Amino acid sequence: MNGPGIQLTLAPELRLFAPPSRRAERVPTATDGASSLGHVVESAGVPLTEVGRLLVDGHEVPVSYVPSAGQSVEVFGVERPQHIPGAPPLRFLLDVHLGTLARRLRLLGVDAAYENEDIGDPALATRSAAEQRVLLSRDRGLLRRRELFAGAYVYSDNPDEQLRDVLGRFAPALTPWTRCTACNGPLRSADKDSVGDRLESGTHRSYDVFAQCTACERVYWRGAHHARLERIVSEAVEEFGGVATP
Repeated sequence: MNGPGIQLTLAPELRLFAPPSRRAERVPTATDGASSLGHVVESAGVPLTEVGRLLVDGHEVPVSYVPSAGQSVEVFGVERPQHIPGAPPLRFLLDVHLGTLARRLRLLGVDAAYENEDIGDPALATRSAAEQRVLLSRDRGLLRRRELFAGAYVYSDNPDEQLRDVLGRFAPALTPWTRCTACNGPLRSADKDSVGDRLESGTHRSYDVFAQCTACERVYWRGAHHARLERIVSEAVEEFGGVATP
């Protein structure tokens, strides 16, 4: 772009998307005089999924606004908790690189679809639109696809931080121990007799309380990993609300 110049300021949390040379305040930015502000911001490296308010000379404008020479543009991050306009009960779709986050969201009762194999960006974006799911990804290119219902960049590669980021950003209702961590299906209580043929003898002798997925029929009980899972649940519930008791 080599048309009218503007002054572009990205919010501090958005500067990681821009090249290092363009992370200062009031960066001189050339435009072509015809492109929308949304296009200008994306050209600076910022996915629009991460953009909140846009101010031009102190006045809020939509992403379709076409900036003029000499104007000062401020780009803010999304407000938290973020409201998704037109969304059904909040649900997510995670790309192939976020399997641990998907399982933790399911552990907390959050509807989190996940593809175990890389089905490709077009298929993920299409599923997001068809099922009205918020796509979570660390792939900036994927988040720029126009057919997405909604999307969000996952800022950390650490699962603990990823979970806190998503819960803090979207404030989903937490109902721990109600979803299958393997397939996302709902769980129901199950008596030992009904699931006995799926248990090893040691498990059958040692445990009396079970749950079973209504979709894939996987059986759950409070086994060796329960303490670690309990910690994840209790910390999330303490900070973000919900009911911790399974």
